Amino acid sequence: MKIILANPRGFCAGVNMAIEALETALRHYGSPLYVYHEIVHNRPIVEKFQKLGVVFVDDISEVPFGGTVLYSAHGISPVIRKHSEERNLRAIDATCPLVTKVHKEAIKFARDGFTIVLVGHEGHDEVIGTMGEAPANMVLVEDAADVEALTLPADAKLAFLTQTTLSVDEAKVVIDALKLKYPQIVGPNKDDICYATQNRQDAVKKLVGEADAVLVLGSQNSSNSQRLAELARTNGKPAYLIDRVSELKDEWFRPSDTVLVTAGASAPEEHVQDCINYLCAKFGATVEPRVVREEDVSFPLPRELRVLTSA
Repeated sequence: MKIILANPRGFCAGVNMAIEALETALRHYGSPLYVYHEIVHNRPIVEKFQKLGVVFVDDISEVPFGGTVLYSAHGISPVIRKHSEERNLRAIDATCPLVTKVHKEAIKFARDGFTIVLVGHEGHDEVIGTMGEAPANMVLVEDAADVEALTLPADAKLAFLTQTTLSVDEAKVVIDALKLKYPQIVGPNKDDICYATQNRQDAVKKLVGEADAVLVLGSQNSSNSQRLAELARTNGKPAYLIDRVSELKDEWFRPSDTVLVTAGASAPEEHVQDCINYLCAKFGATVEPRVVREEDVSFPLPRELRVLTSA
């Protein structure tokens, strides 16, 4: 067996920042510490922090009055901020700056009188937070069929935004459909899909042709991890999305296979290495790292924590 180890893979700058923020908050404030939604969409990370006394909640009313809450990397709506203030919570905002960028674009477009078409997945934490910035001005579409079903006036003042973790190719299909139906629609100055999502997809696109099978480390509720597996399948290759080595099945592979291994932006590297070690032991695999693009992006800790760490 040969393993092609894709690079870039795994943690992005936003995930690194969110995890560091939660670790820093735990050191300063102790447990129980509350996080609104999962800090990142990764089951092993959530389980690790739960063991350290972190409580993940889906309703801000579950945080005790006067408690400490950290907002997840996916962002929140203004309503949640208001409820936090009403409950006198110490709030730490670990929203990824690239998600914050989309929120600001939504606020600006709404202020300027646009109806905003958001391209994204219904029910995703990021989509809920973004739509909460301008609920009266926003409509959600997931695919070209949703665009076809839109009944907005032909001359409506329209803008589009996208969830940051979409498939680049699928988002383009939906945006092209929007531009065809509503030629006057405008978009952000710069693509909303985040650099890490794009880079990990580009690596799979470049390398998948050499592979017999693709292994993606990431959780089922991770949008960007799901897109990596979908991309491999679109290219005719079997792809398996797992959290950890215990989920690997020998029957997925043949001893002669070339296996492309990658990881979503919230998947820890230790689980990638566990899987590689298993395949090396079981199938005598050799590993060939392949760098498609270098990454050097980093984000600072939330302002609320920078004050503590600089003191």
